Amino acid sequence: MAKTKIMLVCSQPSFRAIVRQVLSRDTELEMTELLECDRCEDGNSAIAEIEVNSPDIVLLDIGHPILNGLKLCKKISRTFPKTGVVILSTNPEEDDNELFEFARSGAVAYLRSKQPVGAELMKVIKRASNGECPINDRVINNPKVALLILRQFQDMTSRAETGEAVAFPPELEEIQVLQLIAKGNQKKQIASILGVSERTIIERVSSILFKLNSSERAYDSLNQMHDGLLSIRLARDGNLFILNNMRSPCQLYPLLNSPRHP
Repeated sequence: MAKTKIMLVCSQPSFRAIVRQVLSRDTELEMTELLECDRCEDGNSAIAEIEVNSPDIVLLDIGHPILNGLKLCKKISRTFPKTGVVILSTNPEEDDNELFEFARSGAVAYLRSKQPVGAELMKVIKRASNGECPINDRVINNPKVALLILRQFQDMTSRAETGEAVAFPPELEEIQVLQLIAKGNQKKQIASILGVSERTIIERVSSILFKLNSSERAYDSLNQMHDGLLSIRLARDGNLFILNNMRSPCQLYPLLNSPRHP
């Protein structure tokens, strides 16, 4: 196996020590080094460390509040597309909404704290280092998450039609896969119904998640553009006004250097 550089992003020293011990015992995984970084609240230090060290895999302790961890995951996956993000969740129970959020954040895999730290962690790392996305399997086996993804695409399509967002819609074959998963069909059954291989089903789910993440990224970018947009308008009387923040109630402020305000 090729050498793999792993960075553990976690704010708990005790958990970092456990992961370090697990990885050090594995004889099959040859790492250049195991890097560690405190997640911090804003995640900026983690981004800086990833930029400097270019790890192949980032083990991200999602932490609390979960929204901060999801935001960091999105930033890592979008800024460093060659780095696979494996989310380590502290939630001991399977959570459909959580899985849905992780899937659209760009993570290649996620592990819950109730799962065996050693065997499961090593299995996921090895698959991720080979370019696989284990999170695809979780989506294929979860009808509720497939339904959430279908609804998300429908919502994005509606927003795109009103000019509020750019959507990357799935192909008809991909929609069929989501619909069959949502009805409770297993991968083998879906392959049989559609007359394709199980590998094709995995590839279609992978494409779906890529489009989901791309659509989310486009929508986020559009929101950022709206938040920072300043529109300059010239009033009828010759005064120059600036419209402050297009997403907030319109407020007009005269500029001091406009013709009527020398």
